[in-house]
Amino acid sequence: MIDESERAVRAAMDAELLLLDPELRASPVRVSELLDPEFTEFGASGRRWDAESVLTVTSGATVSPESPVEVSEMTGVALAPGIVHLTYFADNQGRRAWRSSLWRLTGTGWRLYFHQATPVPSGIA
Repeated sequence: MIDESERAVRAAMDAELLLLDPELRASPVRVSELLDPEFTEFGASGRRWDAESVLTVTSGATVSPESPVEVSEMTGVALAPGIVHLTYFADNQGRRAWRSSLWRLTGTGWRLYFHQATPVPSGIA
């Protein structure tokens, strides 16, 4: 039997994977449905992103359909009702990073509130 915390973690994981899907990323409308209006990201580049700047980049086909982001070691925990923290390892055509996301449940569903990427040099995992 799956409890509410497990359902929340699964929903956040599914939404995170959707945001990495090249087809979804090409649609600013679909991406914006998954980003919280207060979204903030600290990218692997060190740049700070908000929802508007992410929409500009994702609509520019930054993830190739031929080389999708490879995700491994994804885990999650419900921190409180309606708040889920995910961590995972991502490899985007050799650009590797540990990633951390906070998802929150809103009236319109699960939305990404915060994301951070920490780059991983070659040879380290």
